[in-house]
Amino acid sequence: MRTVVQRVSEASVTIEGVKNAEIGLGLLILVGIENEDTTEDITWLCKKIANMRIFNDSNGVMNDSLLDVNGEAIVVSQFTLHASTKKGNRPSYIKAAKPDVAIPLYEKFVRELEGQLGKKVGTGEFGADMKVALLNDGPVTIIIDSKKRE
Repeated sequence: MRTVVQRVSEASVTIEGVKNAEIGLGLLILVGIENEDTTEDITWLCKKIANMRIFNDSNGVMNDSLLDVNGEAIVVSQFTLHASTKKGNRPSYIKAAKPDVAIPLYEKFVRELEGQLGKKVGTGEFGADMKVALLNDGPVTIIIDSKKRE
């Protein structure tokens, strides 16, 4: 499972002209799921994301977590995070999980992160054409891959 975590001042997801989710200070999390992913990947990633110290403390040092700042989160499924660009100019998405595998894992990811944060998490809609807007704060953007833990 691969995530792109962006610290934001604000973010939103709009689907067919309707805002599906909107947050202030927090994280926009793009999630790419592959066939080999398990609930162990989800648990590890959600704990890592909730506790990652990437928010400024009172001294202006990145020393606080999303939990520490009582921040919000939006999770958006993005199969293109598993694009292979080794050959040619058209990316291959063969490693990305198909909906029958990806949707249950995506939904579990959202529930697990809600549990870690103790609050509702905004979402996109799996497979929908979404417009994602964000004001990246910093900018701070971190890629985390559960298959590269060590």
